[in-house]
Amino acid sequence: MTERSTESRRPTIKEVARLAGVSHQTVSRYLRSRNGLKPDTLSRIDAAVSELNYRPNLVARSMRTRRTGRLAILLPTMVFNPARLLHGATEAAHEAGYTAEAVSVIGDAEARTDRLLEIAGTGQVEGILALAPITPGVADHLPREETIVVAADFDDQMRGIGELADASALVEIMEGLVEFGHRRFFHVTGNLQFASARARKAAYLETVDRLGLESAGVVDGDWSGKSGYDAVRSLPDEAMPTAIVAANDVVAAGVIRALFDRGLEVPGDVSVTGWDNNEVFQYLPPTLTSVAVNLEGLGRNAMLNLVKAITGRELEPAPHPLQRVIWRESTGPTTHDG
Repeated sequence: MTERSTESRRPTIKEVARLAGVSHQTVSRYLRSRNGLKPDTLSRIDAAVSELNYRPNLVARSMRTRRTGRLAILLPTMVFNPARLLHGATEAAHEAGYTAEAVSVIGDAEARTDRLLEIAGTGQVEGILALAPITPGVADHLPREETIVVAADFDDQMRGIGELADASALVEIMEGLVEFGHRRFFHVTGNLQFASARARKAAYLETVDRLGLESAGVVDGDWSGKSGYDAVRSLPDEAMPTAIVAANDVVAAGVIRALFDRGLEVPGDVSVTGWDNNEVFQYLPPTLTSVAVNLEGLGRNAMLNLVKAITGRELEPAPHPLQRVIWRESTGPTTHDG
């Protein structure tokens, strides 16, 4: 019983200091902020913390420094599952020695701002990560030592902007299909109220023009399988493309079903691509060429900005780019002359 207790006990700040070859006062300073410490010292303490799997005793730290070791993640009620985003953010917080709690708010930016100020006023958190916009100038009303970071990845309706609206992966898809011999393309968009859908449509049109491709058209969709199905069913036989770029995997599913109903094979007659790397479409035949979006990495990087603002520590960011093309069975060389 004694041995088990010894093996599972928490490593101490003095053990971290001993392993790093510094004083425990230096480690204590490191835990408060990395500012002012030499790179070599930071590196040695980082290594010691990692080797010992050291996590600060948040209760004791709170009593000594009035720091709580807690962070809040503020997010609006949204239509998609935020689990992956929150997973990346909370993991980064834990890595920095914090606990993190998610708070969902119904309403607009003003409602989120009111809730943020309410949380900040309790003194129970050291910082707040807002995953959607809040009222400008709110920092002027925060307690003196409170820190907030507003992520720049979503608009007021939790529609992707910033990195999430980057359409470079669509360009990569089209260039890859051109290498397969495709010259006649077709695009079914997402809801054009989303910056990401507008960016992909613009990238499609620009790539068609830049590479001198033929476009069978663009149909404005709404992210649904039905929009993909209806778009393809409406195409005349003589205008059938050899490659269809869908706004997301669900739209691509509708596209594939419509092609099947018209007696066409994927990818034998038409190659099809999606976006989001939905797990279901990794197993249904043909497996779908898609774009994987690293939402965990997005959440991680947002939290790292908050940690840096509070402590000055710069932890390892998620690898870039956060979006990458995954080629699968739904795409292949064209069997048509174009």
